[in-house]
Amino acid sequence: MRYYLILVIGVVAISFAAIFIRLAEAPTLVIATYRLSIAIAVLLPFTAKSTVIVLRKTPIRDLMLVLLSGILIALHFWLWITSLEYTSIASSVVLVTSHPAFVVLLAYFLWGQRPNKSVIIGILVAIMGILIMNFGNINSGSQALFGNSLAMAAALAMGGYLVIGHHLRNRIDIKSYITAVYLVSAILVLIATFITGYSLTGYSGSTYIILILLALVPQLIGHSSINLAVRALPVIIVSVAILGEPVGATILGIAILDEVPAVNEIIGGIIVILGIIYVIIKNNFITSISLRDK
Repeated sequence: MRYYLILVIGVVAISFAAIFIRLAEAPTLVIATYRLSIAIAVLLPFTAKSTVIVLRKTPIRDLMLVLLSGILIALHFWLWITSLEYTSIASSVVLVTSHPAFVVLLAYFLWGQRPNKSVIIGILVAIMGILIMNFGNINSGSQALFGNSLAMAAALAMGGYLVIGHHLRNRIDIKSYITAVYLVSAILVLIATFITGYSLTGYSGSTYIILILLALVPQLIGHSSINLAVRALPVIIVSVAILGEPVGATILGIAILDEVPAVNEIIGGIIVILGIIYVIIKNNFITSISLRDK
């Protein structure tokens, strides 16, 4: 039960991400750069030495996977943060958390793992809720459609990131893995920020406070908790549980930003939650759906 509690904490923490991003008055890449750079700056004093020792002993193949994971998470944040400029919080967060479908496909093609019927049913129910929540925005114009497409691409990147994390769970300890991945992603978005000519200074004090909160709450607490949970729990359960983020983000959007979702978004959100509950209860924490490495 300990890891399920950690997973819940992680989902609640990442639900604040969309709110902080909307409140931050800065360009997309700047937001991503501060989020990842602050997170790694907090981690490095405690994990740098042990991470170097671990990575020196890590096979090249696994190091390449760590590098790929860092690239994927950098793409995930860049694409998703950008999507929030074009579409609603509810639609963006729902679509970006549709990665269970990508996890299933990746697991099947990489390891030949076939999910059981309860996982398939739960995911289909959750995806149906996603479609209902997003129906109004898909039909609201090209701007919303572009934002939705970015969120879906971010979901694909997250799916690959989760699969790699699960694949390496027994070969690289969680602290070293998170440190290496966050460092790679922070360097990548920092380079992208400089190349595009954005400045890292000149923003309001409130924006800097929000950027710090974005790094500490959704990033360090949220994503680190999810990384820890995926080491001990089946990756599909973790991936589906993250679908609770849209509901949390929507509720926070109402309370903090007065962004009231449409009726279809509320109905779809309820269906998403039902899909999550179904997967967890039906599996009863059974490990048979775990994506075992081959």
